[in-house]
Amino acid sequence: MPPSPLTLLGLVQHAAEVERNWFRRVLLGEDVPQIYGPAAQATGQDGGFDLADDATLAAARATWDDEVARSRTATAARGLDETSPFMGGQVTLRWVYSHMIAEYARHAGHADLLRERLDGATGA
Repeated sequence: MPPSPLTLLGLVQHAAEVERNWFRRVLLGEDVPQIYGPAAQATGQDGGFDLADDATLAAARATWDDEVARSRTATAARGLDETSPFMGGQVTLRWVYSHMIAEYARHAGHADLLRERLDGATGA
């Protein structure tokens, strides 16, 4: 199996990007830039996976914490069936939540695969 450039730090950065995308750009309609640069747009990724030379877990975690806090504020007074425009259609907050659950579950699986490659232990 060839090595992968995927890292735990990249997953944390990506989580911040998807929080920003779904809750700020889509739900609130904010025009906010990508956190980790425009390179991801050129490759069609949601961003965050690529690491800058000076990237740190502490900085990525602080950014993720901030985006999660903003997401919670953005959704606090909204109903699950309220909609926001997305790609020529509408998405409900319920759909966004379901999508985010799947997003985090998928990447938790990726993190577990990375952990397994480091320590060799598999789940039972």
